[in-house]
Amino acid sequence: MIFQDNVIKEYLKNVYFITGTPCGGKTTISRELAKRYHLLSYDVDEQFASHQEISNSAFQPCMNKVFRNADAFFGRTVEEYQQWLIGNTREQLDFVLLDLIRLSQNQIVLCDCHLEVDEADRLTESSRIVFLIKEPSHLVDDYCNRPDHQDFHDFINSTSDPKRAKAVCNETLKSLNLKRYERIQKSDYFWIERKENSTVDETVRKVAQHFQFAQLLQSL
Repeated sequence: MIFQDNVIKEYLKNVYFITGTPCGGKTTISRELAKRYHLLSYDVDEQFASHQEISNSAFQPCMNKVFRNADAFFGRTVEEYQQWLIGNTREQLDFVLLDLIRLSQNQIVLCDCHLEVDEADRLTESSRIVFLIKEPSHLVDDYCNRPDHQDFHDFINSTSDPKRAKAVCNETLKSLNLKRYERIQKSDYFWIERKENSTVDETVRKVAQHFQFAQLLQSL
């Protein structure tokens, strides 16, 4: 079943999307905003396992692909790795949208997700989305060094050649996200680039101002 854009946007009118590129600060900012404004935070990555349980390999092949070990996972070509990542995101999106429609019927939901610019055009209005981005040269190191990504750190270091695995992963993420990074910067959407001197407080303030949360929540 295919829904027209205006229908989707209407049913997602209480959803505010925080998206962008890896390590741009999506999760940190989403959680802090939810805490400060007492909102429901919905993290797409945290929902993957539950969505995978109700998925079907015939319709969601990427979500159901099994790798025998870390060497098999990181032993793919950059192109194969990219297509698998893109496929996972696209396949999970159906589950995410249905969750968001259900959860946002009577409350505002902050969604920490992975939307492309063209998907944003289809799903929401510019006033309800912000792109948090980071120059994608050293994503693997940034990703592995995060305390909440210890599992990924251990997984990539369990390969027989961690240096090569990191190189493949870094090239995959860089080439995939460099296009996104540039596309977002050229778009008309509101975006914030994470720099070394960026602070959580300042980014939260800018995002809340863009979403007009103070005025919005006062009117509810």
